[in-house]
Amino acid sequence: VQLQACGGGLVQPGGSLRLSCTASRSILSINVMAWYRQVPGKQRELVGTITSGGTTNYADSVKGRSAISSDNAKNTVYLQMNSLKPSDTAVYYCYAYLRSTGQAYWGQGTLVTVSS
Repeated sequence: VQLQACGGGLVQPGGSLRLSCTASRSILSINVMAWYRQVPGKQRELVGTITSGGTTNYADSVKGRSAISSDNAKNTVYLQMNSLKPSDTAVYYCYAYLRSTGQAYWGQGTLVTVSS
């Protein structure tokens, strides 16, 4: 599975951003897709997940400010982030897991910078 993430950029505190992750196969065949983020020098942390059935879960740090959704026709998963804080600055990565093969896949990162 190849994952193409995009949508990062520079945004002011309090602003919003939507990241996209497009998969090379039907996302209905992917058991779990997720967004992670990483700040240089720190461990990659989970932002949120969405299952093929549409169930979502979020890290406490973004809960209430973020939403993960999917467009099955476009094989794309989105991460909508609102009320952005400087602490949200990170490289955001898309992730996919296929239970049938036990394989996990990562997309390239997209940088989100929250700064005035």
